[in-house]
Amino acid sequence: MKKSLAIFIFFLAFQGLQAQSEIEAISQTLMNYIEGSTNGKPDLLKKAFHPDLMLYYVKNDEIKTWTRESYIADTKEGQPTGESGRILSIDYENNSAAAKVEISHPQSATPYIDYFMLLKVKAEWVIVHKMFTKKVTTN
Repeated sequence: MKKSLAIFIFFLAFQGLQAQSEIEAISQTLMNYIEGSTNGKPDLLKKAFHPDLMLYYVKNDEIKTWTRESYIADTKEGQPTGESGRILSIDYENNSAAAKVEISHPQSATPYIDYFMLLKVKAEWVIVHKMFTKKVTTN
């Protein structure tokens, strides 16, 4: 009985460490995006984004797209935007993840909310899809 309990506790601890490791790896990819976009580091964006990534948003009640290349080209090397970002949530299963990030600018009362889909390939997490919108205030 004690041996079974010890094995069970070890298994739970291992699962907890593995889960923490995956959250940390996903967070690192998201931080590459945040740091790249807010601090003028296009190389970090290239590392975070899959080459086929498309960004989606709604403008004038129509779905619009933005290519990875255009987004990265708009990020000027060494020119921070003044924005800051924080990870709001991460959910994952096996090699698929979804995440939510908030990007704020000091001159705007309304932050952006980014939604990401990520996949893990060859032990690396990469962003394959991004949607964004302005946060709706409930004041």
